[in-house]
Amino acid sequence: MSKSKDSPATDGETEEEYSVEKVLDRRVVKGKVEYFLKWKGYSNDENTWEPEENLDCPDLIAQFEEQRKKKEAAAASKRTEEKEAKKRKSSSTPTPTQSKKKVVEDKKAEGFDRNLEPERIIGATDSSGELMFLMKWKGTDDADLVLSKTANERCPQIVIKFYEERLTWHSPTHDEDGSAKADTE
Repeated sequence: MSKSKDSPATDGETEEEYSVEKVLDRRVVKGKVEYFLKWKGYSNDENTWEPEENLDCPDLIAQFEEQRKKKEAAAASKRTEEKEAKKRKSSSTPTPTQSKKKVVEDKKAEGFDRNLEPERIIGATDSSGELMFLMKWKGTDDADLVLSKTANERCPQIVIKFYEERLTWHSPTHDEDGSAKADTE
């Protein structure tokens, strides 16, 4: 269970031997298998990836591979169970009340289709590419986005009021002699 140091020994030098304590991980780089090793007598900071052909620790590699296969089999079994549970959940047919409720929710009227009387416009946006108003309805706390074109036709006075509330008037200032002077600020 040892590995020779990568640099070849020269005359007069002895080759250092490193002992593998544990195989921690496995990867394939450019078609070659490498193992991430914990070395005996060294900290985890000194763990290294080593090519399989440089290693002489078949028992530790076999032990690691056996554990890895068990983990993979357990993960595959769990994925299969999850898929089957999803199938059971999605294939279960809804009860009549569930399906009616879903249809009602899907077809919930919005905007002027709710046949409510508009109270006021809360705000405006053009984030959808068209100008839309956030319309507050009388007798409810609800609000819906409605096309400005539709609001202009259905409740023009409310649209006018919305714009009037947002107008900014610049009035001329007066000199001491009472003559009007343009506001230059």
